[in-house]
Amino acid sequence: MIKLTGRFTGHVDLSSQVGSVVLRNPVLTASGTAGHGTEMAGYLDYASLGAFVSKSLSARPWAGNPAPRLRETPCGLLNSVGLQGPGVDAWRSKELPKLVERGAVVVASIWGTTVSEFERAAQMLAGADGVVALEVNVSCPNLEDRSRMFAHSPSATAEAVDASRSAQVPLWVKLSPNVADLVEIAAAGLAAGAEALVLVNTLLGMAIDADRWSYRLGSGPVGAGLSGAAIRPVALRAVHDCRRAFPRGTRGPGGLPVSIVGVGGVSRGVDAVELMMAGADAVEIGTAALRDPRAPLKVLAELTRWCRSHDVRHVRELVAAVHDDVTTT
Repeated sequence: MIKLTGRFTGHVDLSSQVGSVVLRNPVLTASGTAGHGTEMAGYLDYASLGAFVSKSLSARPWAGNPAPRLRETPCGLLNSVGLQGPGVDAWRSKELPKLVERGAVVVASIWGTTVSEFERAAQMLAGADGVVALEVNVSCPNLEDRSRMFAHSPSATAEAVDASRSAQVPLWVKLSPNVADLVEIAAAGLAAGAEALVLVNTLLGMAIDADRWSYRLGSGPVGAGLSGAAIRPVALRAVHDCRRAFPRGTRGPGGLPVSIVGVGGVSRGVDAVELMMAGADAVEIGTAALRDPRAPLKVLAELTRWCRSHDVRHVRELVAAVHDDVTTT
């Protein structure tokens, strides 16, 4: 369907919904790129975003990988931070209240190396004021399965999601693109109780220093995660394929329509438009915010202008627009 450019200059309804969570707009920060709390307060109006997604938290403090941890590439960024964090208790007591004071809608990202660690992290966030959902980051090593990532196995993904239900808040599951059948793993996460799919996490990458005959990053042979513009087509394909597998109106075990949050290389309003047309209900801004902390608000402004110039009165009109089998709820 081709929609002709219009002259609409009125109000664009930006309200969006991810699972049972209603958002003021579809633009969120991506986990790990806007800090644990209000580090970007000088640049971001947290109350203007759809939601703030925290850096991934484990049940206990975690030191992460040795430096150096970041390396720019021609079209993106390699990161080997290694999920460094203060642990749920410290974050809940020190960082979360600051976010709530600034009007942020908070999605807490959690991770673990065992199923019980996911359960513990989720339990520690039960009843946390201001936390509307958990983003279950399954792109981490499963020590109970020879350190293979949870996200690489449908059963392990399902176990991590199921364990996270102990928080008693809506669950989103963040998946890895480094798999043979993403739809199969997405289906397992949804069946286990996730209301939304977050697509995608970083691609596996590595940096070698030829002059030193060694690795460039402190993680060494483990490598790093590639993010930024280079992975946008990968995210677009993942969102598209999962939306085709779970069309709008498809309901998960909880009876809610399956939602998708697109993430990967979004730095402009039109990038967000494309991900939403592929099937995303909302988008997260990550690497772009590391270069420019104002990037999420810029993307939101550009998205709004794009909708006006294309006679889109409600941003939800964009969702899954390229699919022939679009149904509405």
